[in-house]
Amino acid sequence: MTAVVAGLSEIRVERVSVTHPDAALLVEEVQEEYTRRYGGRDETPIDPAYFEAPLGAFFVGYLAETPVVTGAWRRRADVTFAGTRLTAEVKRMYVAPSARGRGLARAMLARLEETARDAGAEAMVLETGTRQPEAIALYESAGYTPVPGFGFYRDAPLSRCFAKTLLLPAG
Repeated sequence: MTAVVAGLSEIRVERVSVTHPDAALLVEEVQEEYTRRYGGRDETPIDPAYFEAPLGAFFVGYLAETPVVTGAWRRRADVTFAGTRLTAEVKRMYVAPSARGRGLARAMLARLEETARDAGAEAMVLETGTRQPEAIALYESAGYTPVPGFGFYRDAPLSRCFAKTLLLPAG
């Protein structure tokens, strides 16, 4: 699935497997970023099947054929928000340093929300860390609110969790 992200005609977003070479390249870059910021890689257990339909999706965004942004979502049956029944979790959001400051993370987040909603998710949840203040600012400005910890890092002192409803207003 290929799409040009609304409002950003310069980026082409493709739905790919988490094992696709461009996805693997960007996932390794985000792991290096975690190592710089937190002193180690993200150790959350990840099964590639989490990102296959209908359980999830993985996307890579390209500028002039160069992979520069990634984002994914996976279903979370164990996490709810505001009475929702089906929740999706944002994973592997990352923008390469050379492409930052262009709104690509916001565009990717909107794509994740749209595709998760289309797949039946009623809310999005995510976990990030205090050493990623720009990520926290992005999520808060996109309407995410703090929620109790969940998942692999639920009790980690640097972890912060957020959620947002995907339900569209009636009318």
